[in-house]
Amino acid sequence: MLELLYQQIKESRQVAETFFTPENIKTIENATRLFAESFQFGGKVLTCGNGGSMCDAMHLAEELSGKYRKSRPPLPAFSVSDPGYLSCVANDFGYEHVFARYVEAFLKTGDVLVAFSTSGKSPNVVKAAETAKKLGIKVVALTGNDGGKLKDYTDIEIRVPYFGYADRIQEIHIQVVHALIMGVESILFPELYPKNQN
Repeated sequence: MLELLYQQIKESRQVAETFFTPENIKTIENATRLFAESFQFGGKVLTCGNGGSMCDAMHLAEELSGKYRKSRPPLPAFSVSDPGYLSCVANDFGYEHVFARYVEAFLKTGDVLVAFSTSGKSPNVVKAAETAKKLGIKVVALTGNDGGKLKDYTDIEIRVPYFGYADRIQEIHIQVVHALIMGVESILFPELYPKNQN
């Protein structure tokens, strides 16, 4: 068992080392600036995903609207995760539409959709991104593998080019989520990150 655990941790570190290149870090920075600009002009951020990706989407939204490391004003971010809503729309329209209808109902130009899919192929996430693009709403996607169909409907794609199990991709996604939150805070609340801080 120890050897198995060691191999898993080693693989996780290798995927992270491969992903966190200057180019990818710049892409993350671009996403934080997009979020910050939306918030500065009265916009909001909506997140969506399935399974573990829904958990990551919820985490991004609750840390922005709640608190990350230090107290500061809340930011208008929320995720599509209400079971009553999800089961209602899935029952009436099909599961493919659960996120897209939320986008139609609550987002407008100036807002941002953050779509999580480790494969980039989840039909309901792709549909949400496609709907957002048609409405002139910016889309940031956290993907894996080759980006799937989701990559075709994004303004900024943060892709983990890993073709193994989804958990390796999700491990990177949660690190990206924390980087996004910190990046947004550093722009909107620079007093939280003094320049002489290590």
